[in-house]
Amino acid sequence: MGVAASFAIVAFMALPISAAESASFDSAIADNPILSAGQKIYAEQCLQCHGEQGVGTEDYYPDPLMGDGSIGELTAIIVDTMPEEDPDLCVGDDAAAVAAYIHHAFYSEAAQIRNRPPRQSLQRLTGTQFRQSLSDLYAQFAGLQETTWKRHQSERGLSVAIYAGKGWKKEDRKIERTDPVVDFEFGKEGPGDGVAWDEFHAHWDGGLRVEQTGRYEIVVRSKTSFTMDFGHDSKQLIDNHVQSEGRDEFRRPLMLTGGRIYPLKIDFNQRKRKGETPPASISLSWVPPGGVEQIIPASALVPGWNPPAFQLSTTMPPDDSSYGFERGISVDVAWDSAVTAGAIEFAGAMRDQLWSDYLQKHRKDKGSREEKLKSFLTNFVTVAHRGSEEEVQPERIVVPAIEAFEDETDIIKSVVLMTLKSPRFLYPSLDADRTVSQQVANRLALVLHDSLPADGWLQVRIDKDHLQDEGAIRQAAERMVDDARTRVKLKQMLYHWMELGPEDDLRKDDEKYPGFSEELIADLRTSLDRFLDETVWSETSDFRQLLAADWAFTNPRLTDFYGDAWKPAESNEENVDQKDGSDKWTRSVRDPNIHVGVLTHPLVMARLSYHAATSPIHRGVFLIRHVMGRTLRPPNEAFSPLSPDLHPDLTTRERVALQTSPESCQICHSRINPLGFALEQFDAVGRFREKDMNKNVNAAGSYLTRDDKRIEFEGARGLAEVAVANPDTHRAFVTRMFQYFVKQPVASYGADRLDQLTESFRQSDYNVRKLLVEIAVIAASDALPDSGQKKKQPKNNQTAGA
Repeated sequence: MGVAASFAIVAFMALPISAAESASFDSAIADNPILSAGQKIYAEQCLQCHGEQGVGTEDYYPDPLMGDGSIGELTAIIVDTMPEEDPDLCVGDDAAAVAAYIHHAFYSEAAQIRNRPPRQSLQRLTGTQFRQSLSDLYAQFAGLQETTWKRHQSERGLSVAIYAGKGWKKEDRKIERTDPVVDFEFGKEGPGDGVAWDEFHAHWDGGLRVEQTGRYEIVVRSKTSFTMDFGHDSKQLIDNHVQSEGRDEFRRPLMLTGGRIYPLKIDFNQRKRKGETPPASISLSWVPPGGVEQIIPASALVPGWNPPAFQLSTTMPPDDSSYGFERGISVDVAWDSAVTAGAIEFAGAMRDQLWSDYLQKHRKDKGSREEKLKSFLTNFVTVAHRGSEEEVQPERIVVPAIEAFEDETDIIKSVVLMTLKSPRFLYPSLDADRTVSQQVANRLALVLHDSLPADGWLQVRIDKDHLQDEGAIRQAAERMVDDARTRVKLKQMLYHWMELGPEDDLRKDDEKYPGFSEELIADLRTSLDRFLDETVWSETSDFRQLLAADWAFTNPRLTDFYGDAWKPAESNEENVDQKDGSDKWTRSVRDPNIHVGVLTHPLVMARLSYHAATSPIHRGVFLIRHVMGRTLRPPNEAFSPLSPDLHPDLTTRERVALQTSPESCQICHSRINPLGFALEQFDAVGRFREKDMNKNVNAAGSYLTRDDKRIEFEGARGLAEVAVANPDTHRAFVTRMFQYFVKQPVASYGADRLDQLTESFRQSDYNVRKLLVEIAVIAASDALPDSGQKKKQPKNNQTAGA
């Protein structure tokens, strides 16, 4: 048999293996002459180094043989390098046969699933889930927030009431309005008609909308007396009631949770002074995670009353992210200490805020104070342990605490610690004794909100046991998707997918890239945020636009730095957001060569570059792993890029090609480089260029598919067209979405589940929102009594093949 014929046969055999074929593995080997020959060669020439089933051997080759390379790629590697002592021993048809056997027996994804079926692992709450769950527990007593995205979009700014003179009487109230931002130099004109400039009071009321979990800094500048409450009426963030001479700037660091609205109030008092009264002024700014100080925009402010919100200041240690998503799989001293600290902090909020509010709300109810405390704590334990009072039996925690302590503080602290450190709270999957509807609701809340069931309408469905079939589950999931907490989680997933974080150091060489400032980087973050929101949450919600949209969101500063392609589109003036303060955000003009979705967004390009040069290798690794969803083995050894000074006449592409030219490097770089080179027309700050070292930029690229088809293309637009049409890309995105939201391997819900979900994604025209609903339905339906997955694959505490 000739080599060409062998390659044709093994390429055909690289198609996905069905469950029936997997079940008859031995017969498949015996019935196929190529696989039989490969099995014999493997036993004779490969077994000693690579071991049974390719698991590796400690003395020779400890790494297991598994990956997603094609049979053709495996064949080429075997021809060039195996066996190490005599590479010429296995070539031609022999190399093709052993490659086919390895691929079929243990290397491919289908083989890995067949040989080691993934299981759903027992996992604790991640740091994010712990934080969100505490926020919703608090909201059960403080008042549930309206978290639908419709409200977040329709209401902006802060309500303000302005009173003339010294008092706060109703008849002195002269002005009521909504201010888009708080940034005023009132001067001697004062705040408005009927209000003297030198003596008035202003009361701003509303909420701060937070879309990213992280550390913020609130900044108020004023030479006038004021106080500011934040989170709860009893929590004063800034006390400047008595104006300090010479002090006009007040900064407060806060750890805030994404998807939440934190109520805030500012009481502002302009008083006449002896001698000359200075004009009143006040501004409200913030420094968001990874950002720079700016006036808090209208999009982050909600007018009117908002219920109190819990602000957890305890820092949770990072969770395991080795599989590309956070998992709660380790229990160590750092995590246990953080949980304890968080529980104690929550107990303080329970005592100082929620218990006082509860007493006030139930002041007319019959019963003693102790009976009310018991009812208050019973409700808390029941909600925290995700069940009904009959199922949870909260008296086992509440009654001993009441009997053991006289002081209410000690009782509350004891109950909170016992409740929040219980496996019933920390391990959400320990709910098999709950009703089916409760289990379904628990999964839906964890998948979509990283939390526990808190919404009133969901509790009604739990109480009536209405989540008993897939239709009801889908209806609930569709409602829960339209929520600020879901959107925050999806945006975090997309940033993780793009390898972006708030702490990234994106600074560049000032001489090469003057003007690439912290303010410009902050604008790029806003530009990308708006693009993600518009693309993912639009009516079409088309994943393909993430990779191929020919426009971006822009503002004047980005236009000045990046040029004509970043000018506002004349036909999109209606998209300009003028409610956010001084900056205007709008869609840019369309340019299919410069704007290519997130692939060429300057924030992504800058992240995947060095301080003074591009990095085709970083860009190629990102594309092959995150966009195409392929695996790469770690490099044999770490190396630094060749200095441009050593080869001053070479372009970046030429230097990278030179450095990675050795045969040992080409095993991986033959896949990495052709993808990364396609983005070489974008420099280290993401500006389009046609020249590098006074040579025309060569942006030709290629991609080798799983079935050994080499696809050639030109530049970023050609790359996007290949990625959008590539089944590998669709499958990779579905996998990443499932793992990030469910935190379990998709194959643990069925060997064919990924194929089914990917096909459903295609049938929906790649609608990200619908994909998210389907993911939630799959995870929640696992709780149904007739779930075949539940019968076939019982859970254990091992995460195999994740």
